Amino acid sequence: MNSSRRKFIKNSVLAATAIGAATVIPSKVWSAGFAPSDKINVALIGCRNMGFGILQHHLDTGMVNCVALCDVDQNVLSEKADAVKNKYNQSPELYGDYRKVLERKDIDAVIIGTPDHWHCLMMVDACSAGKDVYVEKPMANTIGECNIMVMAAKRYNRIVQVGQQQRNGKVFIDSMNLIKSGEIGTLRKVNIWANFNYGLGTTLVEDSPVPEGVDYNMWLGPAPERPFNQARFHGSWRHFWDYGGGLMSDWGVHLIDMGLWAKDVVKGPEKVVTYADNLSKQVMARETFDTMNVIYPKNDFVINYDLTAGIQQGPFDSAYGIQFIGEKGMLVADRSKYHLYPEWDGQKKAPKTEEVHFDEGKESHREHVDNFLECLKTRETPACPPEIGRAAAVHVHIANIAARVGETVLEWDDANNRFTNCEKANAFITPEYREPWKLPKV
Repeated sequence: MNSSRRKFIKNSVLAATAIGAATVIPSKVWSAGFAPSDKINVALIGCRNMGFGILQHHLDTGMVNCVALCDVDQNVLSEKADAVKNKYNQSPELYGDYRKVLERKDIDAVIIGTPDHWHCLMMVDACSAGKDVYVEKPMANTIGECNIMVMAAKRYNRIVQVGQQQRNGKVFIDSMNLIKSGEIGTLRKVNIWANFNYGLGTTLVEDSPVPEGVDYNMWLGPAPERPFNQARFHGSWRHFWDYGGGLMSDWGVHLIDMGLWAKDVVKGPEKVVTYADNLSKQVMARETFDTMNVIYPKNDFVINYDLTAGIQQGPFDSAYGIQFIGEKGMLVADRSKYHLYPEWDGQKKAPKTEEVHFDEGKESHREHVDNFLECLKTRETPACPPEIGRAAAVHVHIANIAARVGETVLEWDDANNRFTNCEKANAFITPEYREPWKLPKV
């Protein structure tokens, strides 16, 4: 690799164009002043954690009005309303029912930051109401809901960005450029690992009365009715199948998405080989698995996913990461850095490719939001549309389904959205919604 090319890879924020990515790089217009009438009116549904962080990135652009906040917890709603007022001098209207938000004609886009089991219904309702949508990942809690969301974005012709923000991060844009330009040679294997303490779940507690100010029935929504339990609520709901998919879906969609991007895979896997168990000795509140190994055989390469909850160590001194193995070199990346390690050519007595290292990466939520807002103006496809969100989600959901039904190998027919070798697994594709909620039809 010559020095000018290396400089391009390391420094150019336009690297995505070299690999044909859908990413739209924000133009300088976003840093300009905006008249109030030119600003985009945004509402946030689900305000406690990631959703509010994404709203702040929207507001930090200076081109967004937050006109509504919606949450089932009045305590959270009040806290976040104060934060928006104090930091941005905006006073959004407050709602407990998202349907009231969608009735407003002045709202251009909504951010969905709720637990996963709400994503599909809210996204489809928002699209049908003429709103564009930024929806957190994983796109939905089941495969069937992901399929519905893809159809809804197309039918209603809406801009939908799924919150897989690594698609707009310099580290991974550069990494894809290196892979697709042939710097590591033919890609043969992608090894992924994700080790986090929080994946074990939280402390076991008894059922208790619903906290004051919480509309728990609305929080459950389409999920089955259950007594209130703090371990299944704020901050820990993702460890229960009714609402999330554990560490596998939480980090899996991000990391597996990068393995799929390396070969531009935008469909579900044909076969998934899964080992899953709960091997930790700690008794915690969770239904999801603390130990998983998953293999995704592809036509010309393989993705291996290794998950261990309850630890914080991993290969290359990183709790999580991705290793792309080619015949000329190995590229290792996480959100903060990447390193291309050349293979040695014994005949030529020289490395087969040139070593490249970058360690100034950062979280790319803001870049992902910039891309979304740019696409609201241009109506171009964002970096992570529903088709891409679906592909990553289907990969993680199939692994979880295999573990739940006790099937080591599941074969998947993506065109017909069904498993071909396990009828028990087909029962997990589409959820049954609790009355009076109805699974959306598009």
